[in-house]
Order: sequence, then structure tokens, then C-alpha cells
Amino acid sequence: MMNITTDGIRKQNLAITDATAVDHLLRTSRVGYLGLVDGDEPYVVPLNFVWHSDSIYVHGAQYGRKANLMSNSPKATFTVADEVGTIAHPVPAKTDTAYLSAMVFGKIAVVEDFDEATSALEAMLCKYVPGYYDTPLHSGHVRSYVSGAGSHVAVYRLRGEKITAKENPNQMSMMFYPGRTRKADLQHDQK
Repeated sequence: MMNITTDGIRKQNLAITDATAVDHLLRTSRVGYLGLVDGDEPYVVPLNFVWHSDSIYVHGAQYGRKANLMSNSPKATFTVADEVGTIAHPVPAKTDTAYLSAMVFGKIAVVEDFDEATSALEAMLCKYVPGYYDTPLHSGHVRSYVSGAGSHVAVYRLRGEKITAKENPNQMSMMFYPGRTRKADLQHDQK
């Protein structure tokens, strides 16, 4: 069950708690950003991912900076956003972006169970290349796969301890399009 909260969101009028909307965003976003702790600085990496069984799953090499950071400090944040477009306004400070975003906070860990890892990778394949494979992914492939760099694949799960989400809704009449000008908007407003 998703633990959606508005804690920590400054603009509460943009906060959303609609689990269906958040679930849809997490299922359909193509790229997410994994935030990890690297000593006294942040480390954020864009990744393919899948929202599966109420968790974020990513995959990567067993060794390397990202893997080391996850094992040394399991606290993580995963962010996705759907940028809809720019909201034009004659007052520059009121020009804005229409978007829906979510942040998943929790602890990330390597998935040790090959059935769970296989299920997550199968869900990822179905997300990114639906219908491409005519047979399900076999756990033997997951166990034996070695990348071109010589590393076995590792699957990582981020269980969301809390999720925050925000939306700045699309304002159709104010959306920017090429050729739209402030001058034209002001002339239209004077009519």
C-alpha cells in the first residue's frame, strides 16, 4: 500500500494524494532519478525502472559507484516527473510549468531472491518492450547474465516508506506554443 503524504511539501495547494494518479505516473514514466548519499554530497543518476509490487526496481552492475553507495548508505530517493508544458503569462514571474511529479523515499537494497529479481526484470521488459518477447524471462538468464563490462546483473528494490507528489495542472488557455507572444496575449485581454 502506498504511503502518500504531504509532509515536507511547501506549496500544499500543489500536493496530491490521489493514489491512482501517483500509481499511473510511477507506472508510465520512462526515466527516473535515483538519489543516493556519497559522503557529504548527493549523487543522482537517471535510470530505467519499473514500479512493481509497490516498489521501485532498477538494475545495474554488481560493482561500481552506484552499487557501493547503495550498500554503504541504503537511504535513497527516487524521483519521476511528467512535464506537460510551459504556462505562458504576460507577467514574467507568473510563467510556470505544468507537471506531475512524485518522490519515493525509503531504503534501497539488492534483491537476493532470484524469483523476485526475475519478476521485476520481466515487468521492466513488459514496460519498455511490450509484446517483444514471446516467452517470459527465465531466472536462469538472470543468474547467468554477465554484461559486456564483465559484471553480473544486480536488481535493486526501493521500498517506499513514504511518497510525496505534486501537480501544477495544465491550464489549456495559457499553454505556450511556438509563435505565441506576450503582445498578442495582452491585445486579446484588452478585447
